[in-house]
Amino acid sequence: MSLSDATAAPAVTTASSRFGWKSRLVVAGVLAVAAVCLYLMLRTGADDVLRWDFRFGNSSFRRRLRTVAAILLAAYCQAVATVLFHTVTHNRILTPSIIGLDSLYVLIQTVGVAVVGAKFVDNSDTVPQFLFQTLTMVLFAAVLYRWLFSGRFSSLFLLLLAGVVIGLAFRAVSEFLQRLLSPTDFDALSIKLFGRLGSVNVDLLPIAALICLVVGVIVWRRRHVYDVVLLGRESATGLGVDHKRELTLALVLIALLVSVSTALVGPLTFFGFIVATLAYEFAGDWRHRATLPMAFLIGVTMLAAGQFVLHNIFYASGQLTVLIEFVGGIVFLAVLLLRKSS
Repeated sequence: MSLSDATAAPAVTTASSRFGWKSRLVVAGVLAVAAVCLYLMLRTGADDVLRWDFRFGNSSFRRRLRTVAAILLAAYCQAVATVLFHTVTHNRILTPSIIGLDSLYVLIQTVGVAVVGAKFVDNSDTVPQFLFQTLTMVLFAAVLYRWLFSGRFSSLFLLLLAGVVIGLAFRAVSEFLQRLLSPTDFDALSIKLFGRLGSVNVDLLPIAALICLVVGVIVWRRRHVYDVVLLGRESATGLGVDHKRELTLALVLIALLVSVSTALVGPLTFFGFIVATLAYEFAGDWRHRATLPMAFLIGVTMLAAGQFVLHNIFYASGQLTVLIEFVGGIVFLAVLLLRKSS
C-alpha cells in the first residue's frame, strides 16, 4: 500500500446529522469532567466499597491531583500534535512518533544510565533534566526540518522517511547499550521507557502548562489556516496560504508538544492516534475548531477513566499507558486493514 492510498480526505458533515459539533463538544466535555471527578473523589475502601474521598489535606488526594494535571497535559499535547500532524501530512494513519522523537528520548535515557548509572533515573524528573530533554528533542527536529526543507529536493515524505531511518538507528544504539547495562541499571531504566502518569514531578507541571498554553494560543489563532492546509497544497497555495511556511511552523509546534509530553510522562506512541481517530468520527465537523477540542476531551476521558478503573476495579499497580499502547496498536492495524479493503 502506497502512502497516497492511505490519505484520508476531510469528512463532510451531513445535514442529517442529529447533533451539531457544538453539542457534541458539550457532551464530550461532560464525560471528561465526570471521568476526572470519578478518579479524584471515589476511592475503594477496606470493604471493597467505593466511597467519596476528597479531603484536600490528604496526601493521596494531592497525588491524584498531580496525576490529573499530568493527564490534562499529556492528553492536550498528544491530541493537538497528532491532529496537526494528520493535517500537514494529509494522512491519518501516521503518528508524530514517526519523526523519531520517542526513539531519541529512549536513547537519551539509555546513554544517561550507561554513563552515570541508575542515579540518572532518580534525577531525570528534575527541572534541568526536563528542559534538557525537551530542548534536545526540539533541536533535533529543527535541524532535521532545516536540513530536509532547505535543499533542492525538499519534501515532506523525504522528511518522514528520514525520521523513520534515524529513529531505527536510535533504537538500535539504545538496544545495544541496554545489553551492556547491569541488571540493576536496566531495571531502573525500564521504568522510564514506558509512559507514566502517577509519578510526575509537580515542579515540572507549571513549565509544561506554560508551553502548552503558548502553543495552544498559536494553534487556535491559526485554526482557519490549518483548515485551508487540510485541503491540499495546490488548493492552499491558490487561496493565498504560504504552504511551506505553515508546514514548517506546524511541524515545529508538533515537535515541541511531543517533546514536552515525552519528557513529562514518557513515550505514548499510539495514544494520540487513538484520540485523533475517535475525534474524526465523533466531532461532527472536519474543521479544526471541532476536531482539536474533541480529541483533547476524548483523551482526558480515556486517561482519567482508565486510571479510575485500573486502581479501583482491578487494584492494579501497573502502567495504564502500556494497555493504551496495546489497544492503540490493535486500532492502528484495524484502520490499516479498513483502508486497504476500501
